[in-house]
Parts: sequence; C-alpha cells; structure tokens
Amino acid sequence: MIDLEQVRKVAHLARLELTPAEESQFTTQLSNILEYVQQLDTLDTANVEPTTRAIEVSNITRPDQLQPFPERESILAEAPEREDDFFKVPKILDDD
Repeated sequence: MIDLEQVRKVAHLARLELTPAEESQFTTQLSNILEYVQQLDTLDTANVEPTTRAIEVSNITRPDQLQPFPERESILAEAPEREDDFFKVPKILDDD
C-alpha cells in the first residue's frame, strides 16, 4: 500500500533521518495503518452522530476564583527582579 519511496519522502518532509531498518519498519507499519483505515471506511456511519469522544466526560476541575494570596511577600522575595509589589520581566514588545 505504501512503498519505501513514499516513506523516504515523508521522512524528508518531516526532517527525519531514518536508518534502512527504520525505513523498512515504517513502511510495514504505515501500510498496516492505512489498511486498517480502509477497513473503517467500509462501515456505514450515515446514522452516527458526530462526536469528539467515544464517551461523555465533564471537566472535574474547579472554576477559577480570583483571590489574594496570603503570602505575597514570600512569592515576591523569590523573583529574580522586582519593582515595588510586581515581578519585573524583560520587555518583549516595542513601544509602537
């Protein structure tokens, strides 16, 4: 399905240096992947709703809540540079 020259072309485009053994290995592996995708193409999915996940999941993290940190001075003391009550960082944007 996929030949050695195609693997070499993809490796070149991806800036990968492959050994002859790796080229052979990837030729076999990529062919197997493409054969599997062809098997999936034979399935009738006309009545299947599009999804992003196989199962429903919900975010279990807490919502962000802005609150002052009680030990502000200890954090500021760790800064490489500071200016008053702020971290001082290098300028990365022009004034324009």
